[in-house]
Amino acid sequence: MPPSATAPVGSDAQPPTPGQPSGGLDRFFKISERGSTVGREVRGGFATFFAMAYIIVLNPIILGSAKDMYGHQLDNGQLVTATVLTAAFSTLLMGVIGNVPIALAAGLGINTVVALQLAPRMSWPDAMGMVVLAGLVVMLLVATGLRERVMSAVPLGLRKGIAIGIGLFIMLIGLVDSGFVSRIPDIARTTVPLQLGSNGHLHGWPVLVFALGVLLTLALIIRKVPGAILISIVAMTVVAMIIDAVVKVPSWGLTTPKWPGNPVSTPDFGLIGDFSLFGGFEKAGILTGVLFVFTVLLSSFFDAMGTILGVGDEAKLMDKQGNLPGINKVLFVDGIAVAAGGASSASANTCFVESTAGVGEGARTGLASIVSGLLFAVALFLTPLATMVPSQAATPALVAVGFLILAGSVRDIDWSDYTIAVPAFLAMVMMPFTYSITNGIGIGFISFSVLRLAAGRGREVPVAMYVVSAVFVFYYAMPALGLT
Repeated sequence: MPPSATAPVGSDAQPPTPGQPSGGLDRFFKISERGSTVGREVRGGFATFFAMAYIIVLNPIILGSAKDMYGHQLDNGQLVTATVLTAAFSTLLMGVIGNVPIALAAGLGINTVVALQLAPRMSWPDAMGMVVLAGLVVMLLVATGLRERVMSAVPLGLRKGIAIGIGLFIMLIGLVDSGFVSRIPDIARTTVPLQLGSNGHLHGWPVLVFALGVLLTLALIIRKVPGAILISIVAMTVVAMIIDAVVKVPSWGLTTPKWPGNPVSTPDFGLIGDFSLFGGFEKAGILTGVLFVFTVLLSSFFDAMGTILGVGDEAKLMDKQGNLPGINKVLFVDGIAVAAGGASSASANTCFVESTAGVGEGARTGLASIVSGLLFAVALFLTPLATMVPSQAATPALVAVGFLILAGSVRDIDWSDYTIAVPAFLAMVMMPFTYSITNGIGIGFISFSVLRLAAGRGREVPVAMYVVSAVFVFYYAMPALGLT
């Protein structure tokens, strides 16, 4: 059995006895009850932060490179502040209210929709107002119980498929972000979309750092060393700094492992609160505006749903029915995060799959999120330090955790029942192949509904699954209908 099936990766030699809290902090976060320790939670919070710290650099690049209909661009420094501030707020809120080891930040994919679809049709404040509206709708769906009903309608086998898909997805993220795998440019005119390294071969010091990091992480996990993932991240960052100082590597990607000349930065809060709630409808029209809100809503809704299911399953927080206790609080915080992202011009914030890095380190409670959130808060003033960890040092954790998720879930799918096995299979492969959690869930939902109907078992499908499947069919048909 993989380490995650018996004890948390990096667990202490003598785990606490569940149900025996030792203090107020323990009781509030249910640390002992969930078989964790304060040490694991702290290590998990650090591991999650370092695994997703790239968003501090990447989100401003994505949003800052786009122009609105008036040709205006968002200021990079203000975007950094907005990104970090909203991530800190959302993650701290998840820790206190949701009590789960899930960190939140500006969602990749959603920020691209905002930059390339919304902004060119309106002003930046109008586009961010659309995001705020999507967050308010998410909160309304949670308050009415509809969002929880949709999640509860997903059969256990399909949930496991979604969890595995997320594992494969974050593994691919790790491989791509490290440069170990890269996209082949269209000019190559080949049917092969990915290649090893940047030209079909592995070369360069950054790739070596990643490969050594993967081996070190897995070796530490197998040895059940406490703090395995965090130790690997710190060790490979030091190695990368030494290499960069000696051989002067041309490029490490978004972040360079070099001690900054001035580690302190001054935050610029100029974008906070700069949004217009209904201005986008005046610019784009009512129908187009509604469709924009729907697009942001659908992406954030199901990306978060898949991540919550995947992280909750890996952290062993699910009950016997495969449901996460207290899920409504988690979902409501996610809705707040979407709206907060729009209100700060950071784009919709959502649950990050990189939270599995912290779970792999042993995190089981919201205390890990508090640690991650506080690190984001510190990064407001120490952004140069937060961005000195190269992706090649942090992404090995994603590869290792991706394997652990797959190993812990694949046996729980009934592969003899094709009406659940095929949808689970499609969900798990479509996430990495389309680089989207939402696409994997949508195709899994649609195929499950259709196959159960084809097998004469349509009554076994919850009504909510039919409704959501129909919504996904409409979503995929929007371009053909001229609605995008």
